[in-house]
Amino acid sequence: MAKSAETYLKPEVIRQVARLDLRAKFIVEGFLSGLHRSPYHGFSVEFSEHRKYVAGDDPGDIDWLVYAKTDKFYVKKFESETNVSGLLVMDLSASMGYTHSQKLSKFEYATSLSAALAYMMIHQQDPVGLITFDEQLRDSLAPHSRRSQLGAILGVLSRLEPKGLTDIAGAIHRVAAMIKQRSIVMIFSDFLTDSSRIFHALHHLRHRGNDVILFHILDEAETQFPFTGMVQFEEPETGKTLTFDASGYRDEYLAALEEFTGLFRVECLKAGVDYVLIDTSTPFDKALLGYLVSRKSRF
Repeated sequence: MAKSAETYLKPEVIRQVARLDLRAKFIVEGFLSGLHRSPYHGFSVEFSEHRKYVAGDDPGDIDWLVYAKTDKFYVKKFESETNVSGLLVMDLSASMGYTHSQKLSKFEYATSLSAALAYMMIHQQDPVGLITFDEQLRDSLAPHSRRSQLGAILGVLSRLEPKGLTDIAGAIHRVAAMIKQRSIVMIFSDFLTDSSRIFHALHHLRHRGNDVILFHILDEAETQFPFTGMVQFEEPETGKTLTFDASGYRDEYLAALEEFTGLFRVECLKAGVDYVLIDTSTPFDKALLGYLVSRKSRF
């Protein structure tokens, strides 16, 4: 590559990479490259085939090469410990297609992040599957760890198009009913709908023993509200428009946004759900780290 791998962690650069498989590869390689030079050094080792040594473990299982690199004791995981089934759940609603000035729409950002996570999990030999939804469940790929699974997932992701209405809570309930074994369920959405129904659905998903990570993806304009003067706003899923002086509403809007995201933080904490709030200007390494930190707490 002409550019360093870390360059491809930037959303404005990844937009230039047309092939989703290359996007995923560049994002993950850039992430791992940066990780080895960061305070989080050791994550890639810990999450692939090792876990921390605890009292009672056989000292003969300690990996001394890892100890030499990290100055910490790790033991090799057995396959039953290593494999965790993952499920990517993608919102296809029209609102996900929004972008104001970023190179990636919310949907393109979510798709790139999902592709990177699929790439990462398959290369760790973790089974991963995919479900997409709008008002109904659309695509469904059962979790597998074989290499061909990555191509299948990327093939579905590459042809998706955000449009129409959505039923996030209904989709989560249906996903909860479908899952046959404990999984890490990663949900990608802007969650711009009735939040109370979503929280009820998350409790259903958690009640069945699953670990859940919400990637709450908003456009940078939705988190910063850069608008001034008379602006016409359009609701993407219904087409309704509203024109008003944006300058006078910025403080009120930002307060409402803080209340909205704050409610998600609180309710997700109550439900035992990990909550990762990001906007489309966020480098992908921060989003991936949100996943890894969440996953670390599971083992």
